[in-house]
Amino acid sequence: MKGKIWSFLIIFTLFLNNFSFAQNNEPNIVGTAGILIEAKTGKVLYEKNAHLCLEPASTTKIMTAIIALEKGNLNDKVTTSERAFKSDGSRIYLEVGETLTLEQMLYALMLNSANDAAVAIAEHISGSVEDFVKLMNEKAKEIGAKNTNFVNPSGLPDKNHYTTAYDLAMIARYALNNPTFSKIVKTKTLNIPWHGKEYDRTLINHNKLLWRYEGADGVKTGYTLSAGQTIVASATRNGMQLIAVVLKSQGKNIYTDAISLLDYGFNNFERKDIIKKGEEIGIINVKYGNPVTLIASQDFSLIVEKNNNEPITFKKDIPKIIKAPLKKGAVVGKLNFYQGEKLIGSIDLVSKDEVKRKISSYLWFKVLILLLIVYILFRIRVGIKRYKRHKRKIKYLSQFSRDNDFHY
Repeated sequence: MKGKIWSFLIIFTLFLNNFSFAQNNEPNIVGTAGILIEAKTGKVLYEKNAHLCLEPASTTKIMTAIIALEKGNLNDKVTTSERAFKSDGSRIYLEVGETLTLEQMLYALMLNSANDAAVAIAEHISGSVEDFVKLMNEKAKEIGAKNTNFVNPSGLPDKNHYTTAYDLAMIARYALNNPTFSKIVKTKTLNIPWHGKEYDRTLINHNKLLWRYEGADGVKTGYTLSAGQTIVASATRNGMQLIAVVLKSQGKNIYTDAISLLDYGFNNFERKDIIKKGEEIGIINVKYGNPVTLIASQDFSLIVEKNNNEPITFKKDIPKIIKAPLKKGAVVGKLNFYQGEKLIGSIDLVSKDEVKRKISSYLWFKVLILLLIVYILFRIRVGIKRYKRHKRKIKYLSQFSRDNDFHY
């Protein structure tokens, strides 16, 4: 009996060890390239060929949506051109002259991956697809997607149309900061009008993770023969949002790849909110002004491994002399965060209130006070002289009066 118990304990211990190893082991994805980042901080948790240039296919439409949301109005009327009508690939079968709102077009773009909607949006925003693409590339560089080049708003194959897993993650991270974008990409189904039909179009999101993965809230799938299967997936659990990107995967592996990345992130990392925007850090003296309270300019969060208990410390980096005047919110220093000896991040420290320069600290005021003192001393001296003269005069008149009395 004891032998059986010991055998069970040994097997159970080995199981736990293997389970722990599996929990911490990095994922092995089928896709040629992939990356996993935490959305708020942008910290990279996993990468494979993350800077290799590959075709994005319909994940391109993330950038198309960004430009449309920033340059257009959701209530704009978007009319379908012949070029949009003739679009290849996935469509919602817009007719020439058919009009939908920009919002409806965006849902068609991101849920059904409609290439006709992509062209219609591009022409509405910029007048032509070519001019719209210029905006896409400008925005990509602004976001930090330096190894990206778009030639169309839909993601149809072109040798000059490429990006990287890292760039796509940065683009998605930027896009998810827009509440309207976030709302659209986590929508599972939606009905929009169908011109000339007695029934509506039913849009069904191509991103199957929205049904299959706990916390899934975006973003976009894609496929072409040359690009293979692509996906930008996001999910949120316990207040931490992760973004997984996989490029050039195969078949259903695109979802197992994405799930593998997301599981790895949620199983092994957690976000620690270290400091909140507006939190008071301390009070410093201000030359020529009153002391001022310093506050954090922004939130600071850190993504750490769950089994990492190394304490996090911070140090203030403030110049020895801070001079008034200071505007409210003026940057006066930095707050540096350390884990052990390693610098892990920093934020600006700003003044909580405006600090006006004391009038007494100005040179002209000091000169004025000096002149006033000199003037007062001068007036005192003049007054003393006048008093003495007056006193002598009275004495003289008194003496004169006594002398005249004597002669009588």
